[in-house]
Amino acid sequence: MDMLMWEEIAAAGLADWRKLAQGLHARYVVTDFGAGVRFVAAVGDAGDEIGHHPRVAMSHGCVDLELVTDDAVYRDDDGTEHVVEWVTQQDVDLARRITEIAAQHGIRADPAAVTEIELGLDTADSARIAPVWAALLTGDPDAQGRGTPGDEVRHATARVPNLWFDVAGEGGSTPFHVEVYVAPEVVEQRVAAAVAAGGTVVDDSNAPGLTVIADQDGNRGVICADVSAGSSTGERT
Repeated sequence: MDMLMWEEIAAAGLADWRKLAQGLHARYVVTDFGAGVRFVAAVGDAGDEIGHHPRVAMSHGCVDLELVTDDAVYRDDDGTEHVVEWVTQQDVDLARRITEIAAQHGIRADPAAVTEIELGLDTADSARIAPVWAALLTGDPDAQGRGTPGDEVRHATARVPNLWFDVAGEGGSTPFHVEVYVAPEVVEQRVAAAVAAGGTVVDDSNAPGLTVIADQDGNRGVICADVSAGSSTGERT
């Protein structure tokens, strides 16, 4: 199934959902654990009907869902096809159905609360060091390049953050940085909070899609949001 472009995802009008990193994310607020379980069970039934399910995490007062297709098709400039993790039409369709289920259960969405964390590592030779990080983070060599045409490390269960590799020197003084994906409407607040806590904005040339923040020791984090809707500025592909 073909991956959807940014403008196609935006045009779907999924009010409960936000595009963070590779997938669609939603948070639903529940009154108690039982309500969350019943909601997740109904979502599971809907997924059974089409043979596709979200990733689910439950915590106190909320249910977090991510929709992503493991075998989406990406075509590069010369027409070569790659199998990647990305949003496809089945994710959009199931997102709409989950929104309907939430309404039936009297559960509200809190789309501004969604967050996704990934890691970035600057290197001149990702192919050389990626096997080490695949083994260290996941214990599985097949995690290297999984769901991406590059060397990025992604575990099939998503139990550890994805690890991206950037060109050495682009990330600044520290080789490691944290990438924090948030809903577009909270970017300004998140940047302001980091600055108020003592952080410094070191690069906002691609804001609000990408804003680089440094702490007092020079360690860096990137606040990412999908605001591109078809342009090249914004979160990673």
